Amino acid sequence: MPQRRESESRKLLGRLRDAMAEDGDGQQRLDKITGLIASSMQTEVCSIYLFRDAETLELCATEGLNPDSVHQTRLRLGEGHVGRVAKRSKTINTADAPSEKGFRYMPETGEEIFSSFLGVPIQRLGERLGVLVVQSKAARLFSADELYALEVVAMVLAEMTELGAFLGEGEALSARHQQPVLVRGTTGQEGAAIGHVWLHEPRVVVTNVIAEDPDTESNRLTEAVETLRVSVDKLLAGAAGGDGEQVQVLEAYRMFANSKGWMRRMEEDISNGLSAEAAVEKEQTQARTRLGQVSDSYLRERLQDLDDLSNRLLRILTGQGAITGAEMPADPVLIARNIGPGELLEYGRSLKAIVLEEGSVGSHAAIVARALAIPLVVHADAITREALNGDQIMVDGDQGIVHLRPDDTVNAAFQDKIAMQADAQERYSATRDLPATTVCGTTISLQMNAGLMADLPSLESSGAEGVGLFRTELQFLIRNQMPRRSELSALYKRVLDASGDKRVIFRTLDIGSDKVLTYMKPNDEPNPALGWRAIRVGLDKPGVMRMQLQALLRAAAGRNLSVMFPFVAQYSEYVAAKAEIAKAMDRERRLGHPLPEKLEVGAMLETPSLAFAPQAFFEDVGFLSIGGNDLKQLFFAADRENERVRRRYDTLSISFLSFLQGIVTRCEVAGTPLSFCGEDAGRPVEAACFAAIGLRSLSMRPASIGPVKHMLRNVDLNVLRGIIEKCHESGEQSVRAPVMDYLKSVAR
Repeated sequence: MPQRRESESRKLLGRLRDAMAEDGDGQQRLDKITGLIASSMQTEVCSIYLFRDAETLELCATEGLNPDSVHQTRLRLGEGHVGRVAKRSKTINTADAPSEKGFRYMPETGEEIFSSFLGVPIQRLGERLGVLVVQSKAARLFSADELYALEVVAMVLAEMTELGAFLGEGEALSARHQQPVLVRGTTGQEGAAIGHVWLHEPRVVVTNVIAEDPDTESNRLTEAVETLRVSVDKLLAGAAGGDGEQVQVLEAYRMFANSKGWMRRMEEDISNGLSAEAAVEKEQTQARTRLGQVSDSYLRERLQDLDDLSNRLLRILTGQGAITGAEMPADPVLIARNIGPGELLEYGRSLKAIVLEEGSVGSHAAIVARALAIPLVVHADAITREALNGDQIMVDGDQGIVHLRPDDTVNAAFQDKIAMQADAQERYSATRDLPATTVCGTTISLQMNAGLMADLPSLESSGAEGVGLFRTELQFLIRNQMPRRSELSALYKRVLDASGDKRVIFRTLDIGSDKVLTYMKPNDEPNPALGWRAIRVGLDKPGVMRMQLQALLRAAAGRNLSVMFPFVAQYSEYVAAKAEIAKAMDRERRLGHPLPEKLEVGAMLETPSLAFAPQAFFEDVGFLSIGGNDLKQLFFAADRENERVRRRYDTLSISFLSFLQGIVTRCEVAGTPLSFCGEDAGRPVEAACFAAIGLRSLSMRPASIGPVKHMLRNVDLNVLRGIIEKCHESGEQSVRAPVMDYLKSVAR
């Protein structure tokens, strides 16, 4: 590394530190900084552009351009060279800026006389903050040394911006993390909540960006990296012989922790005047920038590993661990990039809502959130960067919208929504013990979905007639190893004890697709939703299925037992699964254990193929439950994780209702009990239409039972059936509009 760059970089950073320490407002600091940079780099121009909103950059300070253009010149993201640097997070270095493609002439700045242009992004951990530019009259490319120096300065400016060093008048100089923010995500679990932010992993704040003694900082970095290496080695030793995927991740961690290139780049940053923390964060910022620009899944995972490793190193250097001394608010809304089911269960029902930057509607976290009836929004972009502990936050799980630090107007409107929902729940409670009997005299059985012991009290409070679906996979997902048969048997016994004489349908282990056990060897499948999952895993791994079936039989201890197999695609799979139950029954009989007084064996109809199974299947199966979530995405070939298509197709389309009607008819002919289980069962309009086409049992989350029962008690299924038939005859695509008109006329 050239000695010239070392001394000049440190000298410039030292001047910047002194400028920051002087009295003055944010504008005065910016003005001093542009002058210092221009002087140090021997350029006629230095300008700083900052974002005033997500799409607009504003010239906030300049040395060399027309001073009257400050706070007047604005560029859209991607517009001109400055806008392109910001949009792509990439440097532009050109000797002849006006002739380059994308140049945008701004006459008010007087920049037409400057030929050379070097622009670098001002960014922090993937968050775009602005652009730093130097320009010269002479036509020349800036050297690698000059580019490096400007990147280091831009990194310091990003940290100073984060710490509020440039506050002033106007949007571009407004305080960060204080303005209202609207984040649009994806609904993971419906419901609305108001609370205050609780960060699962609090952000690390780097306050000492510039250091005077490179040797001291280098030693601090070396010690921290050694501590990091030891911790990774310990984790790897503990995981040896365990899950292969976990070992692979830790091996990647160790590779990066021992990377000479990574260490060399950070030491180089320190030699040029940065503190150890700032050097780590500079590398982390560049990793996150690359992360957002690569499409290759392997490279993205490796960059994600480097990002996570940098966080560990920053926490070692700053001492800012997960426990920061902050007190969890009384109404916490959990904010995280992602979170595992075990960690989420530790928070329990204390959470008002959950907002994840990543996640999916079928993730482990979503499963637990539904079980706990906690509103959840996933794919909430940049929420972990925007939110601070204690910020007020409003989560609309119905719409997948998050209001962070809302203004008074939004606050009032959201409070009204919460109040209306509370009033509605009060009305619903009055009908809790009444049957869901329609105006025409048809009674619909309303069941609840569950997956945890904590759900069972809702059997009484919601008015549910039983548990139409008990998800057994949660007990497998929240552990680091396979649960023992005795543990499962004890849990299932507690579930049956808590339900009293109400029926509980246990769905056998439904794993695969997006529900992956950490202790099972992963399968690299191009389309896991259509791959090795649910009943397919159970039949291929009969040991696990037999263990679970034995646990269920022992838990019943002579009582009635209902077992349902998931994702059955053809009759032969049901026959094979039923044979496993017969074997388990025979074994329990030989061991002298009591057998269920009554055993019902059913299947979940989640694939269109099963609707066309031989009539013998419908006569053989004990009961059927339509798994609406999977069935709908397979019927329409529309991935429910994909926002571009998940809302494109309507549950109340004539084609889907006709398909369901066909299933109802086949079950009626065979005398097979049939229910509908899924999110749509808990939506009052959809539930009323399902009842109109002949479904007599619906299973949903406990909170939906009240609204659905209220709707059913106010409708005449004969009228609804007539509307659906009329739409079918007239060639309508969906029955939603005419059905809504009827429901409005009978609403009470």
